[in-house]
Amino acid sequence: MSGQLKPPVHGADHTRGSKKAQLEIVEFGDFQCPYCGAEEPIVEEIMDQFGEAISFTFRNFPLRDAHEYAFDAALAAEAAAKQGKYWEMHDLMYANQNLLNQPNLIRFAEQVGLDIDIFQSDIRQPELAQKVEDDFESGARSGVNGTPSFFVNGARFDGGAADLYGLIKESIS
Repeated sequence: MSGQLKPPVHGADHTRGSKKAQLEIVEFGDFQCPYCGAEEPIVEEIMDQFGEAISFTFRNFPLRDAHEYAFDAALAAEAAAKQGKYWEMHDLMYANQNLLNQPNLIRFAEQVGLDIDIFQSDIRQPELAQKVEDDFESGARSGVNGTPSFFVNGARFDGGAADLYGLIKESIS
């Protein structure tokens, strides 16, 4: 059935927030998508305000046909994850969306404190490309056809981050 998250959140996902969350939010996003970039400050606000009550998972959904560096950016985030800096890289790329290109991805890796030799080796590893492909496939199986797409407790949420903020405020207060 479309509209359900497939597969559910699992160990290979990048999740921040509470392990005992009331609401589990999953975003399928593209680091170069201007709509995702516009939603990011609202997602950050949600995390700041409702941190203990929610968990937030990000899955890669690079729209390669529309965004030249989306797949490379997803790989860069996955390579950063191998050095324990996934969210730092995620946040930095969204903050500098208009600068996504090969040389800047390396600059961003330096900015978040990654070992650049390891980063440049990791970014070429087939398992990282497979992780991005798996995330994308999960989105396709879940009925995602654009970014950003949100799921709340496994169900497709029709609306943007501002709508999501309203839902969370109602659900949690």
